[in-house]
Amino acid sequence: MPAAAPAVTTAPRPLRRLAVKLVALVLAKFALLTLVWWAATAAYPRPDTRPAAVERLLAPSSSSPHGGQP
Repeated sequence: MPAAAPAVTTAPRPLRRLAVKLVALVLAKFALLTLVWWAATAAYPRPDTRPAAVERLLAPSSSSPHGGQP
């Protein structure tokens, strides 16, 4: 009769544990930086990017100092 091998519980491999910690750290930093960016830019109004607004901003001015000559 062969003897049953004792059940040995081994810890996770150190590189896998290190990789999990590193990924968790990167995700936590990304979340923190996103939160800081959102908090810093939330107070600013969004620019008007409608085509009509862009056309109005980029159109030449109606009062030209040269009187229509280049």
